[in-house]
Amino acid sequence: MTTKTDFTDEEWARIVRAPLVAGMAISLADPGGPIEAAKESMAALKSATNPPSREQLLADVALEVQAMAQQHQNPLKGYRPTSEGGPPGEQVLAELGAVQGIVSAKASPEEAAAFGRWLVASAQGAADAAKEGGFMGFGAEQVSAREQAMLDQVRQAVTAV
Repeated sequence: MTTKTDFTDEEWARIVRAPLVAGMAISLADPGGPIEAAKESMAALKSATNPPSREQLLADVALEVQAMAQQHQNPLKGYRPTSEGGPPGEQVLAELGAVQGIVSAKASPEEAAAFGRWLVASAQGAADAAKEGGFMGFGAEQVSAREQAMLDQVRQAVTAV
């Protein structure tokens, strides 16, 4: 059983923000308007506080995100893709892959796989949260082609470790 104490403070901060970074990947892939961005962010936050399985590591992360939200702290504090680091989408994918590598190095294979599935679920939740394109909702797609491509890349980033 892997817990917070198995990681450095920096590693833990990256792990805690990873489900939200996964949601950010979707917003970067197909930026809509402010309403769509808010819906995607809320879906990622919901996913970050409701892990899809009961591994202790996932529960610890979810509790930390919940506590931060209740204290009006931003779990993404200290993380922002930069203009010097290449395209933002690539930076987010690299971060997700790196975090999955940290978890894989210290957690059991089952916990690491569950964490990766959680990141994909967070990205999927963000993609499903708001329709893209169209006019006033007419002709819009639930998940755009660019969002689907990013979902596939997120899945690859967290399973390639």
